Amino acid sequence: MWAFYPEASFIRFIQQVMIITSIVLPAIVAARTADMMRGLFLVFAFASILNVFFVLGGSQEVLDYGSVGQVEIGYPGYFAGKNYLGECATLAILLSLHEMVYPGLRRALATIVVVIGTVLVFLSNSKTALGLALIAPLLAGLTLIASRKMRISPAIILLSIPFCYALLSRVLPSFNMNHFSYMLYGDSTFTGRTIIWDFVESEIARRPLLGWGYQSFWLVPGSPSFFEAPGWVRIMPNAHNGYYDTTLEMGYVGYALLVIFIIATLHAIGRVADRDPTRGWLVLSLALYVIMWNYLESLWMRGFEFLWVVFLIITAEAALYWQPFPLTKAVFGSRTPRLRSPGASRGVPRSSHLKAATAPK
Repeated sequence: MWAFYPEASFIRFIQQVMIITSIVLPAIVAARTADMMRGLFLVFAFASILNVFFVLGGSQEVLDYGSVGQVEIGYPGYFAGKNYLGECATLAILLSLHEMVYPGLRRALATIVVVIGTVLVFLSNSKTALGLALIAPLLAGLTLIASRKMRISPAIILLSIPFCYALLSRVLPSFNMNHFSYMLYGDSTFTGRTIIWDFVESEIARRPLLGWGYQSFWLVPGSPSFFEAPGWVRIMPNAHNGYYDTTLEMGYVGYALLVIFIIATLHAIGRVADRDPTRGWLVLSLALYVIMWNYLESLWMRGFEFLWVVFLIITAEAALYWQPFPLTKAVFGSRTPRLRSPGASRGVPRSSHLKAATAPK
């Protein structure tokens, strides 16, 4: 209602509602034994194998650096850019690490996909994808260990990280993301992103409470992005930061709701880890991957971005685990034991289920 371009905002909002409903609702009403993580693995495994043929028969993405000339920066596969291929390949690797827990053909296929995904990441030359693929599972593991030791929610542990960063950046002026960017890339602007962010901050200040409207700012006719943005920023499709874009489009009210949604998801993932530590590690790794990627790209609430779709599936997975699996069928000899998580091996002695059901809490 308050969007700069209400017609476009309404259409994009309805599109997003349809995407979320078609993904989350079937997942929530699915059987408790449904293994969504294995299905997700098969999707990314197929995508990785298919990308091999596109990379072998394709060419690298080319970027014009002005006086330097055109430079090949990496293979995009069948995607529009090399970073998408890096995202796809790293997600395939993370999902494969979880599949390796299961023996037989599942472990064999996962091993093949890990090799293919690793090759694709290096061919894509996506340094961000590779870095986050290393950081996310390590941080997820440390978080779950600390959560179990201290008996607190993973959300609280992870929230302490940005708070500590904000505190240290105020005490030590040199401790900031620009300095980290220079150390990693030799460029303190995150390849020009800080220029975009400076403009975004000025536009947020003009409409701080509710913003400019859902997806009603970038590339919208008559928008300030066309007339007030400096130079090449005018042609940007987004702010290259999901948190900035959320605040720009929906104000600090929308940003607060997004933070609550993320915290609730991380807390629910702690329930997943309580019932299945390996699956909890995988889901938290994927969640952290998406959360950190949003610092450099705009993915939140954009249905055409597959990382946002993955986060929705993670949220639905956490919802399935929110309540404990029923024990009554296991106690009375159900043919399909429900004590174990989706995807777990069958054939556990019935006496084991009886002990688990009757053990003191």
